[in-house]
Amino acid sequence: MPQFETTSGLSEQAIDSTRSGRRQRLPSWLRVQLPAGVGQGIFNRTQSTVDQNTLHTVCEEARCPNLHDCWARGTATFMIAGKECTRGCRFCSVATNRNPQPPDPAEPEHVAAAVARMGLEHVVITVVNRDDLSDGGAGHIRRCLAAIHARAPGVSMELLSGDLAGDKASLEALLDGTPLMVFAHNVECVERLDREVRDPRASFHQSLTVLQRAKQFRPDVFTKSSLMVGLGETDDEVRQTIRQLRAMDVDMLTIGQYLTPAYAKGRFLPVARYVHPDQFESWKNEALTAGFLAVASGPLVRSSFRAGKLLDLARKMRHQDTPSYQ
Repeated sequence: MPQFETTSGLSEQAIDSTRSGRRQRLPSWLRVQLPAGVGQGIFNRTQSTVDQNTLHTVCEEARCPNLHDCWARGTATFMIAGKECTRGCRFCSVATNRNPQPPDPAEPEHVAAAVARMGLEHVVITVVNRDDLSDGGAGHIRRCLAAIHARAPGVSMELLSGDLAGDKASLEALLDGTPLMVFAHNVECVERLDREVRDPRASFHQSLTVLQRAKQFRPDVFTKSSLMVGLGETDDEVRQTIRQLRAMDVDMLTIGQYLTPAYAKGRFLPVARYVHPDQFESWKNEALTAGFLAVASGPLVRSSFRAGKLLDLARKMRHQDTPSYQ
């Protein structure tokens, strides 16, 4: 059966427009393939597990272009604490609601059951921002992680967290004794574009502080962040961001191309440029030279892209006296 190329939910705006309005076709390196054969069967089973446990995935809600690739490998990034975010960043297609429903008390067991059923070795849990909750959702996140660990103690866990409104007590309550392997929090863009790209309640400085505090409180846990490009930044600003993250002792980094969400209705930013794969490779080498243990950098890379493999590499590099980045 042939594999068909798809843009996997990319809007016409993402494909054909730039910030200046000049028509720009989607480059060939941004096309993905749908699964076929064995991969299609695994994709169907993953989808069935998600549906049967009434779960939300960031793969679906954020319309990730890697959905078919990851689900065909039997992996998914579960999104907890609801499917509506209290913030309205201009890059994200997750629905916004300032007063969403309370977190589902049954969600921890539903997520844990899905992880156990899928037989995962590594699971990524992400969470919408819950500024409506006094602890930013930290207590609910802890319950979900504890339930997963109880049902599948051999699974390594990665949390892609919000900033918890910058509250140090909530962050420490979340991390204290939690069986996490990776704590991830994304700066999203270079510092200059922060106000244009992210919700006003987020900030580049606050995100750096969250990552620094997480490492200080739990030095045993790997820290990780992600950066989007194609929003109007310069190459030098990307390099500066790499240095800023490393100065916070962040261990792992992903860099990917920003793509305007599907069904864009005005609030989403258009693509300013499509970055060539060679430039992504250059940034990867610079990040490794700066001291990151593991880096994924490419047009279709997202924060949870092949997260288990990236963790394996980071663990390997941590235990090498003299890392080799070849």
